[in-house]
Amino acid sequence: MLIQKNLQFRVVANRLAALAALVFAISAESRVCAEPPLRAATFQVDVTPPLGTPLCDALVVPASAIDDPLSARGIVLMPAGQKPIVLVAVDWVGIGNDGNVQWRQALADAVGTTLDRVEVHTLHQHDAPGCDFDTERLCVQHGLSGQEFDPKFAHEAISRAASAAREARAQAKPISTIGVGQAKVEKVASTRRCLGEDGKVAFVRYTACRDPKGQAYPEGTIDPYLKEVSFFDGDKPVAILTYYATHPQSYYGKGRVSADFPGLARSMFEAATPGPEHIHFNGAGGNVTAGKYNDGSPPMRKVLAERMAAGMLAAWQDSEKFPVEGANIQWDTREVALPPAAYLDEAKLLATIDNKDDLLRNRIQSARALAWLNRCKEGKTITVSRLRIGKVDLLNLPGEAFVEYQLAAQKLRPESVVCVAAYGDYGPGYIGLTRSYAEGGYETSDWATRVAPSVEPVLMKAITELMK
Repeated sequence: MLIQKNLQFRVVANRLAALAALVFAISAESRVCAEPPLRAATFQVDVTPPLGTPLCDALVVPASAIDDPLSARGIVLMPAGQKPIVLVAVDWVGIGNDGNVQWRQALADAVGTTLDRVEVHTLHQHDAPGCDFDTERLCVQHGLSGQEFDPKFAHEAISRAASAAREARAQAKPISTIGVGQAKVEKVASTRRCLGEDGKVAFVRYTACRDPKGQAYPEGTIDPYLKEVSFFDGDKPVAILTYYATHPQSYYGKGRVSADFPGLARSMFEAATPGPEHIHFNGAGGNVTAGKYNDGSPPMRKVLAERMAAGMLAAWQDSEKFPVEGANIQWDTREVALPPAAYLDEAKLLATIDNKDDLLRNRIQSARALAWLNRCKEGKTITVSRLRIGKVDLLNLPGEAFVEYQLAAQKLRPESVVCVAAYGDYGPGYIGLTRSYAEGGYETSDWATRVAPSVEPVLMKAITELMK
């Protein structure tokens, strides 16, 4: 009897041991096979236009030479349990209205996500093409097809970017660590809008300034810091994102295609940090230029680039890392209806578009304004978005937003590193503050802005909600 009981005990014990081993094996396998909290992949495609392509939305002479190539660079982020997020920066002057929608939709389809989880920004170089299919449709109707930009080339660029994003997703790497850093950029950014004692714009400091009076004005309101966010697979960096707010022109308008000093700075930084994809975003620099420090001479392009590259490298070297495991990863959006400017009158705009005796730039500019007005009448909105990963917030804004929106977003979340990319949907043009429209100046003129002074509370409401 005792022997029988011992045998029964051994059988039970062996079964329990086998079961425990199986549970341990399954647990170990699940840990190995568990989806990482975040994966990421990068892509880059050439978007340099062919010679003869209109540049800067037909505001300057067409392309006659290529000084340096233009690129579209993106990152596909795949948080566990969520649809992919795509962030893209393009070396073009602007991608607006249906142009922005078609870029985003093609990328969304390519990586298996939705339109609202894709952001496409430009760096706003002026010796570069733009893209706005709503304006092109109006141009076709009024005998101006292909005069603002080359639609065939734009579609080809979109297709290349989508294909590259699709291929990149299949090569996504697990992200274990994120780095964040910032550094002050010396003698690059300065306010465009120099105010007099009466509170009105007394001097507009454009891309270049040779006037001692303009150079004497202080830097004014800017964000002097370049911010950096990096993604690591273990110790290996997968992508480096940088953000800095300023108009990117050193000189332009000669027909020589160029990524200008931000593109040159990006190349310098890449040479110093070979390996990971470097994606640079232009911040809310609608009212910021290098004018105080730039005389517009060709040698200054390299000087400005070196100063900006120094900021990139310093921010990278200053980077502090934190683990992705356990970090809150959240994508959030707000749809906003930006109010159209009061001067937008359909009949007057159509009259200018059809006036063959008027300058081409005026006719094209009126078509762009009418495209925006039609969009507003149709009730179409603009997406403002924010990606939060732990203590990092990446805020995405439309148009040429003033830097005060960027500074306000940072104050709303002082415990986080807030990076702002503007020049998203380019449809609205410049986006000033309510007070800016009473101050005068180029940026809030009927030529430059397509939104009303009441835009500030609308956009700030979205920013405030996203920064909660």
